[in-house]
Amino acid sequence: MKPGALNLITDVAGLQVGNAGDDNVKSGTTVLIGDAPFVAGVHVMGGAPGTRETDLLAPDKVVQAVDALVLSGGSAYGLDAASGVVDGLRKMGRGFAVHDLRVPIVPSAILFDLVNGGDKDWVENPYRKLGLAALKNTAVDFALGSHGAGVGATTMGLKGGLGSASVVLENGVTVGALVAVNPVGSVTVGEGPEFWAAPFEMNGEFGAGKVGGPYDPQVEPTLKAKLGESTTVAIVATDAVLTQAQATRMATAAHDGMARAIVPSHTPFDGDLVFGVSTGKIALSDPELDALRLGHAAAVCLSRAIARGVYEAKPKADDIFPTWAQKFGGEK
Repeated sequence: MKPGALNLITDVAGLQVGNAGDDNVKSGTTVLIGDAPFVAGVHVMGGAPGTRETDLLAPDKVVQAVDALVLSGGSAYGLDAASGVVDGLRKMGRGFAVHDLRVPIVPSAILFDLVNGGDKDWVENPYRKLGLAALKNTAVDFALGSHGAGVGATTMGLKGGLGSASVVLENGVTVGALVAVNPVGSVTVGEGPEFWAAPFEMNGEFGAGKVGGPYDPQVEPTLKAKLGESTTVAIVATDAVLTQAQATRMATAAHDGMARAIVPSHTPFDGDLVFGVSTGKIALSDPELDALRLGHAAAVCLSRAIARGVYEAKPKADDIFPTWAQKFGGEK
């Protein structure tokens, strides 16, 4: 496998991503939209998730495709970002047909960034407007690091961020990942700069790091957050033809990538969640073997995307943690 042309989830043809953020609030929203409704599944492994409309993604439910997915900061407030996306999609004529109406289907997941130094003393919840702004910003190319849902993200001792990566498999299928990195745990090994995801890096995409070690168990008492104050939320996507059940299986396998890149991951304090997306462009010739390949590729992409999100983070006023580049690369 090799990275796609942009090394972004949008290497999966037909997908676009939009970001919107507020540096004063230190939070933001990211939207994934398709040229047409797409198949989506979801799998949750964290102990403190925050979601909207994810029940619709079960294979036995009536709705078999969605119009967009939202990743947002803001904890429970951030769930309102999907409302702005719904409003915007309705104006575009998008949505599930109900009589003469259109109802956009926009599942979403949030992370906790309410105690990261930003001004959260708002009179009006900002996330509805952020969601609509992110929808208006959707494009094939988009920025990583301190953008969108990554604006206010943090990890154990470092700023988090928005990450993405892709691969093209030998059979021509593309797989990509998009993630807002905001875990309780650490993305680097011990006290050094090496990313846990270093063994999966491609083309020096996050600093050509070497695998570090050994693992230092003393990191555990210094975890950054309390119950419900973290969460890494992600999307893995492919242009392979998948059912909702198969998309969910790909999302489940992708959690391996999260566990490889964040230590510890899937804690009771995180709401770790992965959406699985299929745009349904390329039929699989060997469904059983290709399902294995897709799950592995999704995990590899997610590991790389997590490291890229932290690597690309930029410093802002009143940050509570340094960026990776500030701490290890000499950036001011």
